[in-house]
Formats: sequence, structure tokens, C-alpha cells
Amino acid sequence: MDCVVLLPVLHNVGMQKEIRAALLFGLVVWVYQATNPPPPKICGTPGGPPVTAPRIKLRDGRYLAYKEHGVSRETAKYKIIYVHGFASMRHNTMSVEKLSPEVVEELGFHLVSFDRPGYGESDPHPKRTPESIALDIEELADHLEFGSRFYVMGFSMGGQVVWGCLKYIPHRLAGAALIAPVVNYWWPGFPANLSTEAYYLQLPQDQWTLRVAHHAPWLTYWWNTQKWFPASAVAARKPEVFSRQDLELLSMVTDGRMNMPQTMQQGKFETIHRDMMVGFGKWEFDPMDLENPFPDNEGTVHLWQGDEDKMVPVSLQRYIAQRLPWINYHEISGSGHMFPYIPEICEAIIKALLLEKN
Repeated sequence: MDCVVLLPVLHNVGMQKEIRAALLFGLVVWVYQATNPPPPKICGTPGGPPVTAPRIKLRDGRYLAYKEHGVSRETAKYKIIYVHGFASMRHNTMSVEKLSPEVVEELGFHLVSFDRPGYGESDPHPKRTPESIALDIEELADHLEFGSRFYVMGFSMGGQVVWGCLKYIPHRLAGAALIAPVVNYWWPGFPANLSTEAYYLQLPQDQWTLRVAHHAPWLTYWWNTQKWFPASAVAARKPEVFSRQDLELLSMVTDGRMNMPQTMQQGKFETIHRDMMVGFGKWEFDPMDLENPFPDNEGTVHLWQGDEDKMVPVSLQRYIAQRLPWINYHEISGSGHMFPYIPEICEAIIKALLLEKN
């Protein structure tokens, strides 16, 4: 073959190698960006948001921000730690702040809400687990001198956190309330047909969001930031995820929308994305294997659920209540996920926790 004819062929081979190298480099860059979210902007550090809330320093050096409500710590008969939900923070406490002063004085409770790690002004915890957040709560109670026993309440994703308290610090609890607690569809205690049926009640985009969080957590950041497919409808607060009653109540929870910039000011990855990975990942225990933390009736555990909740399926809560007969199960007819924002129901939840005995 003539040398002049070979030159274009050799040139094309070289070009193909360059193209392949460029494509490979682009793929490596994409994978790195997809699996490595930007670092959080930690409060109180250069370039980070300011610190405005009281905070405690935990044993591992992280800071936890909190807010106090109710009667003073010194005069309180009951001391409660409240755990906020998904895409929320210490300012969001259902309708606690709307209770009348007379009710608060009558019950005599002191309630502390706190920013879960990464939210608001609490430092992120990249190794967060159901156990670590329970131990954070115990440390917060000790710092505030709550005594040997205290109450815990949690709403939605915060309700799921209460399961960790029942597992890891039951000896510190005087009582517990799980309020529309988020369920993990992969808890082994659920019958496969029941959890599968409940799982498919979600919007397809939420099904995929949870699949990624459970099976490929390293892709959670990418999935929730990519633009090709719709990601979490719950995170986007799409109207489809709310019940009829929820939509009516949304005007009562404008505080959540007003606080949204501060809620995730340190970054979405260590807040809502971390919540997805922890809440729907592989747990070290199954809540349905838990034993009664109050065998001598020295306290009570309550589970509250709306029967029209589109975010947390009532069928799975009914099954949990059946498996754990020591739980006091309260099902609110005609209610969705936001029923705790009705002041009368919020008051009933607190009264049941503090005053009811088995």
C-alpha cells in the first residue's frame, strides 16, 4: 500500500484514541461529581452561616443546636425532647408553640427541640446512624440536666428516630411518642407482600428515590440533583403527596417554608439526602423485634397515625401495632400526614404521653 494512502488511516486511529481518552476522562469526572457532593458549609466556620442558637458541644466535637419551650426547666414536672421531621428544624414543633399558656402551665412541661445533625445550626455527622442520633439525644438531655429519665417525641422522620431511642437508650426514657413515624420498607419484620403493596402506593419517582437510597446510597446525591428523571416528590413538596386534609393544613405550617433557607443552609446532602440514606438504608435492628421498655408500666409508648396518610402507609403502622401490643396505637380518621399541626390533636398527643398509664 502506498504511504500516502496510509497517512489518513493512521491519523484516524490516533483521533479515535484521543476521542476514547476524552470520553473516558469525561466519564471519570462525571462519576466523581455524581458520587462526591460539595462539602457542607458548617456554621461558625469561615464562609459558613452564623451561629445564632444555643448549642452544646458533643463528646466527638460536633455542635448540636437547640431551642427551649414551655415552662422553665427548674419548675417543670415533665421534660421532653422533640425530634423534628424531614426538611425541618428546631423551630418546627407541630403546634406546641400554639398551645394556650393555660394548657402549658397545667401540664407543666419543658420541651426542647433540636436541629438534627446537618440541619439548621447543628454540625453534620457523615457517619450518622439510628444509634448515633439516639446517643446525641441522650447527651443533650444530660447537658440540660434532664435527670435520669425524660420523654421523647418525634414527628415523621423524627418519629423514625424514636425507634432508635427505644432500642439504644430505653433505660433513659420515661415515655415515647412516635407521630406518623416514617417506615423503612426493608425492615425484615414486615411480610413481603404487605411491604411491597405499601411501597407501590408511592408515586413512581419516590419509589425510585428510595430504591437508590437503599440499594445504591452512593448515588443518592446524584439522583436527587440530576435533571433527567424526576426525583423525590416528597422533598419537592408536590401536592400529590398530601391528603385532602394536609392541603387544608398547609397554611398552618408556613413556618416550615419560612425557615427552609435556614433549615438546609449547610447543604442538602447532609440534611435531606442523609435522611434518605439513613432512614431507608440497612438498619442494624428491626423495630418489630423490640421488647417493651416499660415492663412494670412505669411509662408508655404511643404511635399516632392518620388513616389517609399518603407519605407513610397506615397498613404498615397497623401491622407494627399488632406485632408490638405494648404500643398504644392511635389512628386518626380522615387525617393525612400533617394532623399534629392541629392544636387540639397536638395537645392530645402530649397529654397521652405525660398522663396516660397502661
